[in-house]
Amino acid sequence: MSEVSSPQNLRQGRRQQDDFGRAGPVPAPMRIGLVGSTGLIGRRLIEITSAGDVARMVGLARRETKLPENARVEMFVADPSKWGEVLEAVRPRALICALGTTWKKAGRDEDAFRAVDHDLVIATAKAAHQAGVRNMVLISSAGADKRAKSFYLQTKGQTEDMVSSVGFNRLDILRPGLLKGRREDDLRPVEALARFASPVIDPLLPEKWQMFRSIEVDLVCEAALGLAMRKAAGRFTHDNEAMKRAAREWRAKSTLESE
Repeated sequence: MSEVSSPQNLRQGRRQQDDFGRAGPVPAPMRIGLVGSTGLIGRRLIEITSAGDVARMVGLARRETKLPENARVEMFVADPSKWGEVLEAVRPRALICALGTTWKKAGRDEDAFRAVDHDLVIATAKAAHQAGVRNMVLISSAGADKRAKSFYLQTKGQTEDMVSSVGFNRLDILRPGLLKGRREDDLRPVEALARFASPVIDPLLPEKWQMFRSIEVDLVCEAALGLAMRKAAGRFTHDNEAMKRAAREWRAKSTLESE
């Protein structure tokens, strides 16, 4: 396990004044664990939190990777079997899981795909729970259903069910539609074409397919951050509209705390 990047300027010792002019310490950013830091959602989570002081990501990865410019993040590189030890040591408020591969990257092999999107996600959830992490936010997919005919959606649905049984105090499952955002070194021509056509296609989708409408990746990330900080216990599933509401709440909170 090695620490690749650690913020050195988290406003240590900085003080602010309250309404009566009295000085007091500025709360440290809330630490939130992250697995899946190299993908579209993971990178944007790092960029969004690095731009403010409300939350700070604590990333876990299997290998070193290039971080976003000006990233303020604690990144630990370790074998997945050791991720539980890292989480126990750093004690994040919650864990955001954005793990996932693609059919192409998995070599179009069902076992290889399932090893990441199912097995690794569940193993990480169990390790986090055992390490004392009380809240988890799982990035899943619109249409996830263990009874689905699609292998992809079936796997996502089975993963949701297994993670739900782990025993977190709070579990938020995000089911975004087509993600709109710029990917780094990951060309997906079909997805790019769908994003380009989404302004025309989205309004035409029949009601039963509206869950697959496109959504900006920043909204998904901001929703994940806001939900990770909530205290109410339970299991909650969020579609595009619910994520948009949660994102607005996060923006309001981060704006207020930055003033």
